[in-house]
Amino acid sequence: MSETTSDQTLSIQGINKRYGTFQALNDVGLDVKRGEFLTLLGPSGSGKTTLLMSVAGFIQPDSGRIRLGARDITYAAPEKRNFGMVFQGYALFPHLRVRENVAFPLKMRGIRGEAAAKSVTEALELVGLADKGERYPRELSGGQQQRVALARAIVFQPHLLLLDEPLSALDTQLRGQLQTELKRLHRAVGLTFIYVTHDQGEALSMSDRIAVMKDGEIVQLGAPPELYKRPASRFVAEFLGVENFLPERLTGRPGLLAVRAAALVLAGEAGRIRARVTDRDYHGAEIRYTAQSECGLPLRFNLNLRDAVQVPQENDTITLDWQDKDALPFPAT
Repeated sequence: MSETTSDQTLSIQGINKRYGTFQALNDVGLDVKRGEFLTLLGPSGSGKTTLLMSVAGFIQPDSGRIRLGARDITYAAPEKRNFGMVFQGYALFPHLRVRENVAFPLKMRGIRGEAAAKSVTEALELVGLADKGERYPRELSGGQQQRVALARAIVFQPHLLLLDEPLSALDTQLRGQLQTELKRLHRAVGLTFIYVTHDQGEALSMSDRIAVMKDGEIVQLGAPPELYKRPASRFVAEFLGVENFLPERLTGRPGLLAVRAAALVLAGEAGRIRARVTDRDYHGAEIRYTAQSECGLPLRFNLNLRDAVQVPQENDTITLDWQDKDALPFPAT
């Protein structure tokens, strides 16, 4: 049996996009495997949404190629790509019921009747809204509306699902719940997901691979544990949550040592760094501290209250240490 486009890798080859003097994408290359959950992670202006919109067909690159299997889709119209899309805003039709919203892409493809009804029911079941089909969007919570948007994006069996910061408008607790739902949905439907976010927690928890972007380029690509444990640069380390970069005057070794707040611990008199507590934030099971070293460098460390023998207060003098296996060396510049 011959392979269809849904069996193929999405290949992004040397994509460039410029807006005046601003280089939004700079020679970006990336292969996304069938069924993969790939996240484009980066700060505002890094190029992640521009890249996603180029894949979707809403932005045309200045040069380079985008292929789905053997098919060149670089300049194909969005509706010719058969990709599902979920935006930051839910983009639901307020005057249509949930079932009608989900059925809309089928209607645009000429699919009606029993076939459409069956597909809509299956999509709503996948997102846990089988009993909400007759409601209007205004009668749903934000999380439920986002699930409707997901159902609409998968109902026509797209080749890929593209998600542009779909959880950014939700509160913290609901974001966590929907992260779990998205992972479950990805496993259930077996689609390729390309997900855009600036939230490193989202990226680490959901992705098969993460492409970290900066200034229109992919600066590191890999599985979450690889990026978390072995960031290729200070930028990647900081973006993935490393808070402390210790200079030679504190460590006695050339360059910088990157140490996460969770790995910097109270150490009694044996600690390598003396510091004074300047701030503490209570977070239930832990306290997150800021301290100032004797050389003036601010340091951040976390204290798990369940295991704590000592609970420093503001202005207390403390000593801090770390295990060498938890420290990552970086150049001083």
